[in-house]
Amino acid sequence: MTGNSDFDTYRLSEDHEAIREAVRAVAEDKIAPYAAAVDEESRYPQEAHDALVASDFFAPHVGEEYGGVGADALATCIVIEEVARVCASSSLIPAVNKLGSMPLILAADEDVKKRYLTPLAAGESTFSYGLSEREAGSDTAAMKCKAVRDGDDWVISGQKSWITNAGVSDYYTVLAVTDPDGRRGNNITAFVVEKGDVGFTFGEKERKLGIKGSPTRELHFDACRIPGDRVVGEVGAGLKIALKTLDHTRVTIGAQAVGIAQGALDHALAYVKERQQFGKRVAEFQGIQFMLADMAMTLEAARQLMYVAAAKSERDDADLTFFGAAAKAYASDVAMQVTTDAVQLLGGAGYTRDFPLERMMRDAKITQIYEGTNQIQRIVMARQLLKG
Repeated sequence: MTGNSDFDTYRLSEDHEAIREAVRAVAEDKIAPYAAAVDEESRYPQEAHDALVASDFFAPHVGEEYGGVGADALATCIVIEEVARVCASSSLIPAVNKLGSMPLILAADEDVKKRYLTPLAAGESTFSYGLSEREAGSDTAAMKCKAVRDGDDWVISGQKSWITNAGVSDYYTVLAVTDPDGRRGNNITAFVVEKGDVGFTFGEKERKLGIKGSPTRELHFDACRIPGDRVVGEVGAGLKIALKTLDHTRVTIGAQAVGIAQGALDHALAYVKERQQFGKRVAEFQGIQFMLADMAMTLEAARQLMYVAAAKSERDDADLTFFGAAAKAYASDVAMQVTTDAVQLLGGAGYTRDFPLERMMRDAKITQIYEGTNQIQRIVMARQLLKG
């Protein structure tokens, strides 16, 4: 349908399986024990942060030339999937490190890459991404945040909304209008802003339904002056870079969604095999078995689609735009369905905080919204189909 007849699009190698085993061990030993408290206290998962740095899973996508491990897109998705299986908030650490730094990987000159990717790879800083605004969410080209050239510098004024890990990250890729009279979509430029830059401040933490361990705040720029050597790519090419970035990083949201759903299915399975009603285990009832089968079937379909999209991301295939959107939309819809069903399978217990299912259900919802709502993903897919 999308013009690609090559169905042998990915194969998990022994290295990929070894990475899964290693990440799962870190996630279960060092991340899972804190997941409930991180959610309850709405606090940054510092234990997960430290464990990911220590195990080289903090920003695994960064290339070896910058001191990183150079994990391919599929391996990076496996890292995010396995962390999300126990704590969605913690999985945003590697996911947003990729989102924030991907514009640099795609478009920055070598000096900018070395300056910012090297400390990221070393685990010395996280990287966030500033694209959305209050009135420019799905309609990114309508952004108002502007950057004006002043000698060799740029002066940024405006705000950004819904910024993941804002306040924690030292580096921010920020998109701003640099030619107010220019053609819409060709008048935006990407910059790196540093946490300590004068005139750059943060709003209050948003009070959210889920992913409470990942701080979400506004970025405020009050005549924030940055040097001209912080431009990412060409002046005016920012929106193209931003959209290309999302083609790659939407796959990581698919990975997060798959991980959340897998965690929920694992807990539901364990529960129904133990709990007894009417003199037998709940798992022995055919109605329950049908629910479990449907949960596992749709989850596996989502995982396979996400892995195919990850392989396409690695190769930068021409049909990545379609597959990235499809993986994100389908996996996040599945995550919402699977977590809702998992809560149902536990009955009243599923509705309490004694079990992680209600947290997983709340965390799953955001995967249908951020990095482009699933309505926008369907527009993206339809446009790709109609273009042929």
